[in-house]
Amino acid sequence: MANHNEIQHDFSKVNRDQLITVQDLLDFKQQLIVDIKKLLREQSGQPGHQWLKAFEIKKMLRLSESKLQYLRDKGLIPFKKLGGITYYNSEEIEKLMASGKLNDQMKMA
Repeated sequence: MANHNEIQHDFSKVNRDQLITVQDLLDFKQQLIVDIKKLLREQSGQPGHQWLKAFEIKKMLRLSESKLQYLRDKGLIPFKKLGGITYYNSEEIEKLMASGKLNDQMKMA
């Protein structure tokens, strides 16, 4: 077992680039929060990835194909097309759901 003098001596060998700054800790905290939220979403059955396909959105929002198409056509639900496949940003969809705007529009459709 190392004695106290040997441990102190090891700390004197710490280089400047080995120090942890407050910003390092804040960045680590932010990444940890993001990772925990992702794990919680995955545990609750929600997809953990950011871009969702139509079948995932239909399942998540309990929509038919025609209702989803209506929301896209009216510009009420954000999406991107890539190679003929339509993708939806899960964060944007969650914000829409939280705001209540999507529910209001689905009742009108």
